[in-house]
Amino acid sequence: MRKSHPIRRAVLAGAATVSGIVLLLSLKPASDPAAASAAGGAAPPQSAAAQESPQGGARAAGTSTVTGSVAQTQYGPVQVRLTVADGRIVQAEAVQAPKGGLSGQKTAQAVPKLNAAAVAAQSARIDAVSGATYTSGGYRQSLQSALDQVKADGSSSPADGGSPSAPTGPGSTGSSSTGSGSSGAAQARTVTGKAAGTQYGPVQVRITVVDGKITKAEAVQAPEGGLSGQKTAEAVPRLNAAAVAAGSADIDAVSGATYTSGGYRQSLQSALDQAGG
Repeated sequence: MRKSHPIRRAVLAGAATVSGIVLLLSLKPASDPAAASAAGGAAPPQSAAAQESPQGGARAAGTSTVTGSVAQTQYGPVQVRLTVADGRIVQAEAVQAPKGGLSGQKTAQAVPKLNAAAVAAQSARIDAVSGATYTSGGYRQSLQSALDQVKADGSSSPADGGSPSAPTGPGSTGSSSTGSGSSGAAQARTVTGKAAGTQYGPVQVRITVVDGKITKAEAVQAPEGGLSGQKTAEAVPRLNAAAVAAGSADIDAVSGATYTSGGYRQSLQSALDQAGG
């Protein structure tokens, strides 16, 4: 009996130890996230970047690209393309410009300045670059053509994906609706007057009319070259502004550009007659 007693106690103690270990293992939580997920537990939260859908961010404002008509100059054609977002010019570029020799050098210097001026002014009322009068004139003419297309499609913003209307050619008297998407929107008409001959070259005016009022005026033809070109660059923007302000052809001549002013008023009146103003 004395010999069996210590053995019996050892056996009982060993059994108690094994039972305790088994109990502890059964109560220990799983530390592997993959095992927890497989067992139906919640997976660890993902970061915000991982949860965001590739298409879940805010969409960038829609843009449209409009190319103006080609303007012929003494040294070659000039054509301007605009990128417009929400009705504003965000980029301007010359897709055609005089090349080769001295003309190419002047183009390389002038076009970046003209592009920047177009974006800054949000219109074709930009100054000519010194030494590149012809290129500047052609640039403004093509730029205005592109802007006319944007304005004609003004009821549908670029973000709507509307395509710009076809450019209005010289002499066109057709009406241009601002779009069928907006109810009761005012209609704009672009009308080009007859060319008026002057001592220094023809002058021809194109106007945009909304509800019987001139909202835009531009000279699609005007004297170019040398001193005449310089006077044109100075006078035409003033004449355009005066036509819009007056709403008629009763505008003052610009000092130093009497012939151009006279031809401008004559062509402007022709355009107003066509528009019924």
